Amino acid sequence: MTALAPDMIRLDDNQLYRVTDAMRLLSMSRTVIYEQFRAGRLRSVKQGRSRLITAGAIRDYIALLEKEAQEAA
Repeated sequence: MTALAPDMIRLDDNQLYRVTDAMRLLSMSRTVIYEQFRAGRLRSVKQGRSRLITAGAIRDYIALLEKEAQEAA
């Protein structure tokens, strides 16, 4: 299985993504997304009661996954 490079996903740098958007972009469940927040592996910001993820945080998370996959190989 090939991993997607961070530049292959089209993200608007000025965009903030809701958890549901990140779930779709990363193909992960809500539970896994929140586990990644708690572990500090996926960064987010809070605006009021909403938790939002920046495009940069999504790219960084994908890069982290790629790095871990390469190290495991």
